[in-house]
Amino acid sequence: MKNYSEDASRQYHIQVAKGEVGRYVIMPGDPKRCAKIAQYFEDPVLVADNREYVTYTGTLDGVKVSVTSTGIGGPSASIAMEELYRCGADTFIRIGTCGGMQTEVKSGDVVVATGAIRMEGTTKEYAPIEFPAVPDLTVTNALVEAAKKKGYPFHTGVVQCKDAFYGQHEPETKPVSYELMNKWEAWKRLGCLASEMESAALFIVASYLRVRTGSCFLVVANQEREKLGLENPVVHDTDMAIQVAVEAIRELIRQDK
Repeated sequence: MKNYSEDASRQYHIQVAKGEVGRYVIMPGDPKRCAKIAQYFEDPVLVADNREYVTYTGTLDGVKVSVTSTGIGGPSASIAMEELYRCGADTFIRIGTCGGMQTEVKSGDVVVATGAIRMEGTTKEYAPIEFPAVPDLTVTNALVEAAKKKGYPFHTGVVQCKDAFYGQHEPETKPVSYELMNKWEAWKRLGCLASEMESAALFIVASYLRVRTGSCFLVVANQEREKLGLENPVVHDTDMAIQVAVEAIRELIRQDK
């Protein structure tokens, strides 16, 4: 396709060139988390800052690694993965926040996704709806081992991905409330752990590109616990999920060597 960037050596959206990122990339949604994640790297350098995409590159255990933010939702996340792949990346870990759906998934816990419900639009432009959105097993296992090593409370299972934040939190106000509310109940009955917005897109795009990806999240709160009058503080510190992702990258580096 035509390169629309003013600098043809750089990807149009993320404004990164080949060689400026490592093969391993951590992908938060929020651009402001990138500097925080980069502090875990040795000698991090700001590579690019364009739109919702902020990229730092440094090293972990002597190996080049990067962090690139994706913004909110599947469309921008898929763009980030496509363009990072073109710059040489092949292993991705999404870290972010989610809302718990099962009562045992509490604020401050970590969730490692083993699959994602494709209740969003981006993946329909990559794969038929019958194709599952699943992460790479090696990356997922590395995330699980990292959470165990850190001693953090964590859960593994399926997450739900949607496009409309307020469709989740105020479904009764929407013209399609009948669908939103019925499907939410179905996901709960099927044991879905949490709701977020990017993993389905990243899992499907990774399948298409034949690269590795996985996801881990901080549980900010749980609206189902709130409905039942159970303890439900709001937690904003994503550091546990970040540390799980960083430790998983270290493990993948060791394995890949």
